[in-house]
Amino acid sequence: MTDLTCMPETSPWRNCRALASLPEPGCAEPGADASAAAPAPASPSTSASVDGSAAARRRDMPRERLRTAGPAALSDVELIAILLGSGLPGHDVFGVARSLLAHFGSLRAMLDAQREEFEALRGIGPAKAALLQAVTEVARRSLAEALDDKPLVDSPGAVEDYLRLLIGGRPHEVFVCLFLDARHRLIRSEESSRGSLTRMAVYPREIVRRALMVNAASLIVAHNHPSGAVQPSASDRRLTRVLRETLALVEVQLIDHLVIGARDTFSFARHGWN
Repeated sequence: MTDLTCMPETSPWRNCRALASLPEPGCAEPGADASAAAPAPASPSTSASVDGSAAARRRDMPRERLRTAGPAALSDVELIAILLGSGLPGHDVFGVARSLLAHFGSLRAMLDAQREEFEALRGIGPAKAALLQAVTEVARRSLAEALDDKPLVDSPGAVEDYLRLLIGGRPHEVFVCLFLDARHRLIRSEESSRGSLTRMAVYPREIVRRALMVNAASLIVAHNHPSGAVQPSASDRRLTRVLRETLALVEVQLIDHLVIGARDTFSFARHGWN
């Protein structure tokens, strides 16, 4: 279980080819013109044309199904193939897409990867790496927009979706604060601390200072568990208690502390702060 350290106030911040089968030699009927009985072999250019057409049809199939049935009907591999657009000589785009998923293990891990991780893979150059990262950022900003100009206490599902995409797939622990105004609307989102796989230092005094600086009336805090398990540790519970008490001294309300996994979320508020 994650060790999330609450630091005291005195601490510093830290093809298949479709060709007709040729008859066996000598199988033409007696009296028949042998040249008519045996079809002419396909020229290299004809074979290449057949191969190219088949490959083009395979590439177009996901796009056609997306148009007719919608994106939800496509598999993960097909969606990635549409994004990539093309593969490598001898490796079609579907093979590259499958390799990507196999390497990262999941869509979430793939979209959370850094540019250098993509460019180290065969078939993924700077342009494709940039495209995949742009897709992730578009999704994050879309979810962030859903939080604007509405009380976040009325949109807990949107908050959790945003936080899962923001930090749910990180390989290290991250602590974030969502600072809210008096109407519980988002003022700003900030990363307060970053740690290792199992340990992170969080400083309540600095969180209070930032809340006062941005004139926040309340806030939601969250941190991720890279292991995926969202059950809070004893130090998570201790931090939550200290943070609530410290914020209360300056009349700032802690609305919730969320523990974020790749798929699940734990809410201290929904569990009675226990």
